[in-house]
Amino acid sequence: MLNNTDILSNMPPLGGKDPSQHREVVARWRVPMYGKVYEIEFEHGTASGKRVLWIDRQEIFRRDWMFKLVGEDMFKLEDKRCIIRVDPLPGFRYSYALFVDGKSYEQFTESQAKALKTWEAKLGDNFYRIVLEKNTLNIYVNGKLIEENGEFVEGGTDTTFVEDGNTFVLSARTSGNKREGIVHRLTVNGTDVPDSGTMI
Repeated sequence: MLNNTDILSNMPPLGGKDPSQHREVVARWRVPMYGKVYEIEFEHGTASGKRVLWIDRQEIFRRDWMFKLVGEDMFKLEDKRCIIRVDPLPGFRYSYALFVDGKSYEQFTESQAKALKTWEAKLGDNFYRIVLEKNTLNIYVNGKLIEENGEFVEGGTDTTFVEDGNTFVLSARTSGNKREGIVHRLTVNGTDVPDSGTMI
């Protein structure tokens, strides 16, 4: 996991890019939100004063020839307000910090890890990332919200959905233990899928 203070200077251009299109990516964060993981990259040209923000390889903003090399840039990710803060370090170096919805990157990803449960499955040529938002009970498949509702069964609920002919069942059962709370389990075509822990 990348900490906010990590500096990724002198990174090579990402694979598949034309070497002539040199990108000065100095910081990179992976932000889980609404069943997706967004990759945020920040370019900071300390000689040119350039600042460029990329989200999932798409350029969101570019500011050239900025005389002030430190400060904040604000942008939106889904419905969350985000800020990248550039602070000076000794020796003409800089630190880069991301804030999401008023929380530091570390605080936000930690709260997301507690609020989300994630499973990943590869079936033939198809890859599936299933994410459950525990507080809303929303289920996302590869970042898309599914509409199916849970069916009440003894001890909890089962939510069944079909993707590419594969039958997924997400079950929720009371554990009988207050500290453990509800236990969530995913099967695909009758086989258990181990959970992937956090999404990042």
